[in-house]
Amino acid sequence: MKITVAGAGYVGLVTSVCLAELGHEVICIDIQSEKIEQLQEGYSPIYEPELEPLLQKNLIEGRLYFTTNPRYAYTHADVIFIAVGTPQHVDGTANLDYVYDVIETIAVHIENDVIICTKSTVPVGTNEKIKRMIDSKKLPQLRVEIVSNPEFLREGSAVVDFFYGDRIVIGAENEESARVLENIYQPLKIPIIKTDVKSAEMIKYASNAFLATKISFVNEIARMCEKVGANIDDVTYGIGKDQRIGPYFLKAGLGYGGSCFPKDTRALMHTSGSLGHHFELLEAVIKVNNRQKSFPVVKAKEIMPSLKGKKVAVLGLSFKPNTDDIREAASITVIKELLQEGASVTAYDPIAIKNVKELFGDSIDYTDEIQTAIYHADLTIITTEWEQIKQFPLNLYSEYMKEPKVIDGRNCYPLEEVQKYPLLYVSIGRPTVVKTLTNKL
Repeated sequence: MKITVAGAGYVGLVTSVCLAELGHEVICIDIQSEKIEQLQEGYSPIYEPELEPLLQKNLIEGRLYFTTNPRYAYTHADVIFIAVGTPQHVDGTANLDYVYDVIETIAVHIENDVIICTKSTVPVGTNEKIKRMIDSKKLPQLRVEIVSNPEFLREGSAVVDFFYGDRIVIGAENEESARVLENIYQPLKIPIIKTDVKSAEMIKYASNAFLATKISFVNEIARMCEKVGANIDDVTYGIGKDQRIGPYFLKAGLGYGGSCFPKDTRALMHTSGSLGHHFELLEAVIKVNNRQKSFPVVKAKEIMPSLKGKKVAVLGLSFKPNTDDIREAASITVIKELLQEGASVTAYDPIAIKNVKELFGDSIDYTDEIQTAIYHADLTIITTEWEQIKQFPLNLYSEYMKEPKVIDGRNCYPLEEVQKYPLLYVSIGRPTVVKTLTNKL
């Protein structure tokens, strides 16, 4: 099938490459010429495990193309996927300018019947407006159907999620359009949920809001565990065994970040408000998450008289492991607050340093080695649970740091292991470990 994907961002690129891998002829279009040139050469502008090898494979095999030319991209497509960004406005509403710009362009370039499939996360009712826009501008003899097909790709495991996801949601107003989308995905053998367009739009927001709620809930339980002396790891293991709850998204930490959960929860809040419904639960979820990102600096000020002039190592900059995405990352909040306190910051991350440099420039130091980051540090704060950090030998904190004080915002280390070493170790929802500290200076 001839498929065009509008947008070479995170969702659009992963979708393009994976659809080509399924055997479809895919054209991915984007307005950024530098990005398209990079992709034509086989290099991915984003970090995502397994993506670049598949990109190169399908370019070589002639199933995947990249362009900035709308006539080439849209004229003969059977299905067009919309995968452009929907960033938030200041008030939390979804900015749909990119979606509508693409629709305007598609309308004047299509020359045959086509299905337009929205992957971008859009508020309920958006696809109805897309349908009206297309119908008002396309050639009258053309038949254009609109389908909602929300994505559920997790950064860091998006390729695996595409091929082995939990479900595929197809929202369509007629069976014929739904069947075309079903045939595209049929080789994946993933359960397909067919519904109306508005329900499909809502499924995406409801899914993300519910997962965000689980994260904020467990972080509130973790705060209670700290106060009563319980261990959040044992608590979440115990409740996660209940099949009605499940073990996923019950990891205590510094809250959620990235491009989806923060944006989508705020957008759903705004939609709720515009309908005259006060979504109190979701309001609390957002409030808890925003507060959670400040946990490391709050704890640091409790265990140290002052942070002014202190060297602090921040380990992990991306919002989660296996991605270079720093949008809404806890590390950004932590670094800003440390600088406000007068601390000197050295930041470590395997791949996200470039993006953080664009924010902080020369105001902090950077390294791709953990040992360098913690060398002669007064304090180490862990903000992302990279495997490199989880596997870092605990004894090296006391060997390299001026004073081995570690605030672990992701509970990377088992407490029974931490207790073997001379550390002051503070984690989330677990008892603080205080062993004999050695001041090397």
